[in-house]
Amino acid sequence: MQEVTVAERGDALVIRLAGEIDSRNADDFFEEVMSAYRVSPVDLVFDCAALEFIDSTTLGTFVKILKRVKTDGHSVRLESLQPRLKKLFVICALDTIMEIA
Repeated sequence: MQEVTVAERGDALVIRLAGEIDSRNADDFFEEVMSAYRVSPVDLVFDCAALEFIDSTTLGTFVKILKRVKTDGHSVRLESLQPRLKKLFVICALDTIMEIA
């Protein structure tokens, strides 16, 4: 199960993620994020402190979000990733196209 909470913070949307995001709910995750982004097209900051699990579908979803946001000149940053989840982004070289703090 996933939980996505969106809050505006000045020049960015902070999206707090909790639980698991995988092939079963990745489309819902994408739609929630893009719905918030369409209302307020600014940089996206994902707070991943409570994110417990992702799969390859989720990695692809993050790339899909990044592509949409970059076309508008905005960025994506991931914060507070658990080390085992951060490792997935590094292995797939996604840390070279999006900021991971």
